[in-house]
Amino acid sequence: MSTPSVRPEPLEIAPAGKAKASVIFLHGLGADGHDLAPIVPALKLAPELGIRWILPTAATRPLGAAGGEMRTAWFDMGPEDLWRAVSSDPTGLAQADGLVRSMIEREIARGVPSNRIVVGGFSQGGALAAYVAVRFEKPLAGAFALSTFLARNVPVEAQSVSANRGLPVFAAHGTEDRLVAPARGRELRDRMVELGCEVTFREYPMGHSVCVEEIADLSAWLAARLR
Repeated sequence: MSTPSVRPEPLEIAPAGKAKASVIFLHGLGADGHDLAPIVPALKLAPELGIRWILPTAATRPLGAAGGEMRTAWFDMGPEDLWRAVSSDPTGLAQADGLVRSMIEREIARGVPSNRIVVGGFSQGGALAAYVAVRFEKPLAGAFALSTFLARNVPVEAQSVSANRGLPVFAAHGTEDRLVAPARGRELRDRMVELGCEVTFREYPMGHSVCVEEIADLSAWLAARLR
């Protein structure tokens, strides 16, 4: 497996005043942090919440799902991995896990308590966010997982920790998704519930994308977690 390129510095969207909370938002395959930036104002969250948004970009690597062409990806995936909800790159997943953990710890060092930090993502980024959140050793404010899955071949249940046993989770999926099967989103929901998470699950009549209704629901969920 080829070594991925160096990741660029994360895009940050700072609050007007002191940061009272942080949201780490992870993009999907082939995208970057700037692709997610328009979602932040669309959420219309109250300025007094004081949210600092961290929008990192994954390294560029040869991606199996793209026939070995270079793509931004948190870890490698084969052509059918998204549909089957598996991870064929455990080494890359472990490295990505360490990267997200370092971002959480950096926010804590900057003065935001762990229970004021949300980690979330879309597609592969959502799979990574869910994987990290239930295994993180300090209590988080929540996690959100959009149009994604919880890898079937990763021992999440065995590695989950009590600090996030009751973690609030927002999970959403399109009923017409042809890239990540809708059943994978429901499977993520069920496994999170079994882990003791407080799951809010929504489905929308859309493909592998984000819709206005979903943004409104995510906004309400984030406001409730961070108010």
